Parts: sequence; C-alpha cells; structure tokens
Amino acid sequence: MKKLIYTSILLLSLHSVHAQVQANTELKNLINQSFSYFPKIKEVQNNIETAKEQLDIAQTKLPTVDANASYNYVMPKITLPLEVDGKKQEFQFAPVHNGNVNISADYMLFDFGRLKANVEKAKTDLKYAQHNVDYTKTQLAYQVANIYYNIIYLQKAISIQDTVLAFLNENKRITESKLRNGDAIKVDLLNIQAQVDIESNRKVDLQNSLQKQINLLEYTTGLTSTTGSVFDFDIPLKDVLSALSEAQNNNLDYVLAKDKINQSLTDVEVAKMSDKPSVSVGAATGFKNGYVPNVNELRYNYAAGVTFKLPIYDGGKTKRQVKLAQTIVRQNELAIETLNSSYKRDIEQALTDVTSNMERIKNTEGQIEQAKSAEDITASRYKNGIATNLELTNASTNLQKVLLTRLQYNYQLCLAKVELSRLMGYQYW
Repeated sequence: MKKLIYTSILLLSLHSVHAQVQANTELKNLINQSFSYFPKIKEVQNNIETAKEQLDIAQTKLPTVDANASYNYVMPKITLPLEVDGKKQEFQFAPVHNGNVNISADYMLFDFGRLKANVEKAKTDLKYAQHNVDYTKTQLAYQVANIYYNIIYLQKAISIQDTVLAFLNENKRITESKLRNGDAIKVDLLNIQAQVDIESNRKVDLQNSLQKQINLLEYTTGLTSTTGSVFDFDIPLKDVLSALSEAQNNNLDYVLAKDKINQSLTDVEVAKMSDKPSVSVGAATGFKNGYVPNVNELRYNYAAGVTFKLPIYDGGKTKRQVKLAQTIVRQNELAIETLNSSYKRDIEQALTDVTSNMERIKNTEGQIEQAKSAEDITASRYKNGIATNLELTNASTNLQKVLLTRLQYNYQLCLAKVELSRLMGYQYW
C-alpha cells in the first residue's frame, strides 16, 4: 500500500513538472524520434545491459568446479633397502612419474559481508547507467529544441530578407523608368543594384545557415523538415532559489552526482571487506599414483574439507584503500557544491535573458511602426521626385534592422526559456 501511495505521488509530481512547460506536439515528436534514431542513445543503453550482467555476476553464489590434470617427473627416486624373505629389495616410497587427474569443487560458506558489499556496488552501478541514459536523452532533447527554433528563426529571417529584396527590386524598376524619362541618373540605379547585391548575399548566408541546421536535424532525428513557424515554447518564471531547488530535485546532473556519491560509498564498504575472514568448503575426486606399496599405480581417491582464512597483515594496504575511497566520497560531495554554484549562476543568467528580451520586444513595437511609416512616406516622396534614392535606401534598411531585431529578441527569449527548462530538469517531451 505504501509503495502504491509513493508511486502515485511520484507520478503526480512528474505530471506537474511536465505540465509547467508548454511545447508544441511537433517538437515533442522530433525529440522522441531522436531517442530512437540517434546512435549515442543505443550506446548508453547498452551500458545498462552491461551493468545488469555485472549485477548478476555479483549476486551469483554457486560453487566453482574445476577439472585438473597434472604430471611431474621427480628425481632422485625415493627408495629404502628392505629385506623380504631373506632377500634384499629396494622399496620405492614415491613414484618418479607423478600423475594426478581429478575434479574439484569449492564453495564460499561465509564471506562476512563481501558478497553483499559487491552486490550493493553493482546495484549502484546499474542505477547510474540507467540515469545516464536519461541524462543523454535530456542533452539530446535540448540540442533538438535548439535546432528546431534555429530553423524557425532562419526561415523568418529569410522571409524578412525576401521582403527587403522585393522592395529594392521595385525601387530598381521605378528608378529604371525614371532614368529613361531623364528624372534619375545612372548612379542612382547603380546604388540600388549594389544594395540588392548586398541583401542577396545576406540571404545566401541565411540560407547556408538554414541548410546547416537542417543537416543537424537529420543528424539527430533522421528527418529533414519541420512545419513550425512560431516561438511557442513557454515556461513559468520563478525566482532564482526556487528554480535552483527545482534543478536540485529534477536535473540529471544532480541525479548523476548523487549516484556517484552512492557508488563511492559502496567502494568504501568493498574496501573494508578486504581484511575480513572467510570460510569455504572444498572437495575433490579423481585418480593419482603415489600410494604405497605400488606407488606407480593410478588409484581412485577423494578428499573434502573446510578452509578458514583470516588476513593478519597486508602492509596497511586495506587502510590505504579505505582512505582513498573515503577521499573520493568527499570529492563527489564537493562536486554537488560546485553544481550548486554553477547552476545558480546559469539560472540567474537565463532569467536575466528572459526578462531583458521581453522588455526589448516591448520596446521594438513602436520602433517598427515608426520605421514602417518612414519607409512608406519616403517611398511615396521618391516616386514624386521629392526624396532621393539614398533616403529611400536608408528608410528600407532601418525597417529591415528593426524587424530583424525584434525577430532576434523573440528568438533569444525562446532559447532562454528552453535553457531555463533544461537547467530545472523539466522533461517536457
């Protein structure tokens, strides 16, 4: 009953964590697709199988059975002169050609905690391997999310660039008409063409960056296209200490760090077992020679017994191994403190990025309206021969810069939220 209640609480907790993050279905599907496609996931999953095998080995408490065969040539021959029935004879007490064939079995009866310590160590290794798979998935999910929103950003930037080029080409057409009518000069047309070339090159750069992101998408998921068009990733904002507490409870960096502490604690226990006694039983049966009076005859034999082993002196090796293991425990505990410092810094930075970009987006709304009005007015004046080509180009460039700036702020805000969810360990997929 207690186990059922605990499981229910855990599921509700996980559901609460997942519900805090808003991510669209396509992104979730891409992330889950990457889990089955990306080779690294299969590699770390194989570590689980390795750890399970190691646990099975550690839990095995069966006798060992060996087949043995040996031959030894021993000289000088061991003989003793004896008188039998009045005749002197050389009586041989040991064979020159010694043969032994047998099957032996040994079983550890009491190991005074060795088996238990090694099983606990294998269990912590298995748990670490399982959590490492989750950690790798989390890192991959973060990479896929960044690629996904990079693609959206570049597609939108290219769309803005297409608008700029369309505007410049229309102005070029008007200038060509003015040139034919004698209302413009050749340099005006050349200036517009130069601006068209600059913006065309900028579009090529954006397309090149987009293709690289598509290549990365294929590398991580096996897919080459997405349909997303908005920066819709969202997460409720928290203060630094609350966010850090979430990270300490959910982030896989912390989980793995705690696993390492548990692993090193089991290493301490294993090291302490080195000077413990042991009791084992053994038996053997087979054929060998050396039995008097006919020492060369192979005869059937068997033996059984109990062995008690008590380590007395090992030069302080056990104490040094225990001290080393305890030092590693302390090192892993200090690693948690380092994580706290690093994550507090990163969370503060992510929260700063979120709030600053939200403020910047708000400030750009008025700039866009002003730049758009300025471009429309300048274009109208240019058609009527009042404004110059340079003024029109500047107005277009200013609008382009403001639109790209707002796009970048939205893009940076989205990535900051993705980073914040990663830091707090939210598995939103």
